[in-house]
Amino acid sequence: MSQRPMRSLLPRFPASHCVAFLFCIMPILMTSDASSAPPNVIVFLADDAGWGDYSHSGNKQVSTPHIDSIAQHGVSLDRFYVCPVCAPTRAEFLTGRYHPRGGVRGVSTGQERLDPGEKTVADAFKAAGYATGAFGKWHNGTQWPYHAMARGFDEYFGHSSGHWGEYFDPPLEENGRMIRTHGYIADICTDRALGFIDKNRDRPFFCFVPFTTPHSPWSAPEKEWERFKDKPITQRATDPDKEDINETRCVLAMIENQDANVGRVLAKLDELRLRDNTIIFYFSDNGPNTSRWTGGMKGKKAGTDEGSVRSVGYLSWPAKLPAGKTVTQISGAIDLLPTLLSLAGIPRVGDKPLDGRDLSPLLFDQSTDWPDRPIFTTWAGRVSVRTQQHRLDEQGRLFDMVADPGQTVPINDRQPEVAARLTAAVHAWRKEVLPAPDPSPLAQGTNRPRAAVANAVDPRPFTVGYREFPITMLEARDGEPDGNVRRSSSAPNCSFFVNWTKKEDRIVWLIDVHTSGRYEVSIDYTCPLADVGSEVALSFRNSRLTGRVASGWDPPLNTNQDTLPRPHGESQLKEFRPLKLGVIQLEQGVAPLTLQALEIPGKSVMDVRRLTLTLLP
Repeated sequence: MSQRPMRSLLPRFPASHCVAFLFCIMPILMTSDASSAPPNVIVFLADDAGWGDYSHSGNKQVSTPHIDSIAQHGVSLDRFYVCPVCAPTRAEFLTGRYHPRGGVRGVSTGQERLDPGEKTVADAFKAAGYATGAFGKWHNGTQWPYHAMARGFDEYFGHSSGHWGEYFDPPLEENGRMIRTHGYIADICTDRALGFIDKNRDRPFFCFVPFTTPHSPWSAPEKEWERFKDKPITQRATDPDKEDINETRCVLAMIENQDANVGRVLAKLDELRLRDNTIIFYFSDNGPNTSRWTGGMKGKKAGTDEGSVRSVGYLSWPAKLPAGKTVTQISGAIDLLPTLLSLAGIPRVGDKPLDGRDLSPLLFDQSTDWPDRPIFTTWAGRVSVRTQQHRLDEQGRLFDMVADPGQTVPINDRQPEVAARLTAAVHAWRKEVLPAPDPSPLAQGTNRPRAAVANAVDPRPFTVGYREFPITMLEARDGEPDGNVRRSSSAPNCSFFVNWTKKEDRIVWLIDVHTSGRYEVSIDYTCPLADVGSEVALSFRNSRLTGRVASGWDPPLNTNQDTLPRPHGESQLKEFRPLKLGVIQLEQGVAPLTLQALEIPGKSVMDVRRLTLTLLP
């Protein structure tokens, strides 16, 4: 007896019914797939935006609908704390640990580097099979193994410096090489993030977008500035006498540009039907960089008071998290690694003790015991501590942050036991977390150039020569001037070396050569035509390379960058060109790399932006 084909046992439906059935069932199938698929993760990080710079916080002078929508469609962490300045917050986000534990103690001259022994949130996502990319301001180390691509990111585009002096048509780094770009810096980095998302639409991705705005210089796109340049500012700083109204206008213009870029990313997720299963987090790295509206809080960037370290914290995941929820318990950047990994179901890489907590029980309204805890803030040796109700400031004054959110009346006399308990907690935390003075010979100056001993704080040399990342950029901020040479500004970030006029003058980088070998040397320089011809020497231990400044290149300082005059201490930049000096043999080990002039036929040798060493095959 022959068997009938299996398909003949199935009921027969008209084609039109089948199409209707598919339309009905597809949303169910798609929802099922989305709920079981690993979630994508996008983290936005603003630079120098304060809690009060968003309309969701109550600022009626600015419109941030796209950023606000993350909170409206998700969870707002109402008391979310970061660090007083940029690099420390980034380190705490990346590691889930207080930044001094990982060697981050400053924002420039090497102090911003996160120790290679620390494992990052990107390491974990990459190990779990995610595509990982970072697009914007890195600020935790320039050279390998401190570079973003050594810390779990497959690709990197942006700048590693603490701030950048060119926001229009800026030179930026693309996976280790500098390129000249066109447009406004926040738009350009967002373009790259969009390309990354599009490229990885069919696999899970972790996308980090650390904007470089609204950090100074005061450079806003014309269309945003037009909306703000004459706008009355009615919501004022807690101390209005310290507010510069034009700077506030420019900051808000930069924030609105940033909001538009967040909107572009959200639109891309909608276009690719990825929004529901994408975890999105938005925050800032410290308090406002100027005196402006903060809802009455005390403090701004670089302080340790409430307004200095409170940030917005908006988290959405439409497939899983409730919409419009507010978490009132205190939280901070140290909580992001354990929380994001928990939400995504990703195991952590690394075993150093965490300081942060997994916030997911609070996000999902799970019934759980959530004991109070202290969150510590430190900068420049000062320490403040926040609990759910109190803040003990850097001077040991206790404030009830529920009754007195502006920190106006200390209550040490009314609650001496609380003040004593938090004072003891600060003392214990200092002893455990803050580094003691480094007794090593390098810290004391042995084998270090005189200029480095006088000016540097970080004893770690700058690393050079890894086969997996053969190009090493030694920025001017990482070097030390000696003799008449000086920086173009008092702030090392985004500065260059000027006033190189004598044979005794030197520029010195303390380096650690990882691989012995031949290195191609290039110097980003400018030189007046009349000063062409200086002979220079680059030396490291017993190796020496000489070359000449054979051609002049003397461009003017940029005049197309600033909406308002940039703050004191920030350099105007110009177009630097590469001077190929030749090839030098470098042997493995730690020693000063010294650039010095042998002949100076003109008034000066050259201005120097960076020195690049490329390890040859």
